[in-house]
Amino acid sequence: MSNIILIGMPGSGKSTLGVLLAKSIGYSFLDSDLVIQKREGRKLFEIINEIGLDGFIKCEERAVKSIDTDETVIATGGSVVLSEGAMGHLHKMGSIVYLKVSPSDLEMRIKNIKTRGIVMSKNETIYDVYNARAPLYEKYADITVDLCNSHIEESVEKIMNLLNTEV
Repeated sequence: MSNIILIGMPGSGKSTLGVLLAKSIGYSFLDSDLVIQKREGRKLFEIINEIGLDGFIKCEERAVKSIDTDETVIATGGSVVLSEGAMGHLHKMGSIVYLKVSPSDLEMRIKNIKTRGIVMSKNETIYDVYNARAPLYEKYADITVDLCNSHIEESVEKIMNLLNTEV
């Protein structure tokens, strides 16, 4: 196991669980959204507002392809699956874990939808985004972890157990 890459919808817990998972297994932690913000010198929603959704996806791909690390838990942005190039790079780096959360749970978790930097058009809902991306998360995942009705500690334990049996 070299790296563990977390994919999933915005609000699925990639960053929160990623930090706890990294601590539990003695890995480093990296959030690709922060890599993008540092490279671009502005917040995600500002980048999206300035260069549009397609421009952001290209920006995200460049940032993800710049990641070169080992023994790291990497939390990706929810839109990373929209780029085959980014996903190809991540696949070479380690095990891809899809954190699956229901759309209704996501809707309850996401409070700052306007300033969070979610790649979605103005007329889309979280349900629309989920329905479009879920097949991509499934396609790219080496392991899927269903986080419905799981507390944070239980979720970390689920991921660790699946990684031990799958990797």
